Amino acid sequence: MAKEKHKHEEEPIDETQSPVEEMPVDVDQASVEREALVNQLKEAESKMSEYKDGWARSQAEFQNYKRRIERDNEMMYASMKGDIVKKVLPALDDLERALANRPADDAWASGIELIARKLQNILESEGVKRIEAKGAAFDPNFHEAISHESSDEVEGGHVIDVVQNGYMLGERVIRPALVRVAQ
Repeated sequence: MAKEKHKHEEEPIDETQSPVEEMPVDVDQASVEREALVNQLKEAESKMSEYKDGWARSQAEFQNYKRRIERDNEMMYASMKGDIVKKVLPALDDLERALANRPADDAWASGIELIARKLQNILESEGVKRIEAKGAAFDPNFHEAISHESSDEVEGGHVIDVVQNGYMLGERVIRPALVRVAQ
């Protein structure tokens, strides 16, 4: 019996030994799960960073697109405005020629002068400026030479006379001034 008691005593020792052996398995399993969770967290953080960068790029691209569309619309508006003004300028030229050759005291001539001034004021309010060319140095960006003549009054390379006025819309030349240039 003593041996049997001894065996029973050994058995509980064996039972305590087996949970101790199982515990490292549980610790190993917990550390493996922890490692897996840490790896998942790192992957999720990298994806989040990637998505955030993609979102920031998309936002920047959209802002650039909006600016490009606004710039294109402004350019198109200015171009259309210039085209319309270019079509109106011959009528203004005709009015100015009529006023240059008008009779002395006709009431209708005063009315025509008033119409011409109104038209010029409308064009000026839209940003259209006349190119002042008479006596200025010839500049092919603003002037178109129709003749080169010798002149005692004007220095060589300068404009003698303006045949047709030139106009600018902002910084853009709508129509260059047709000029006679001194040699």
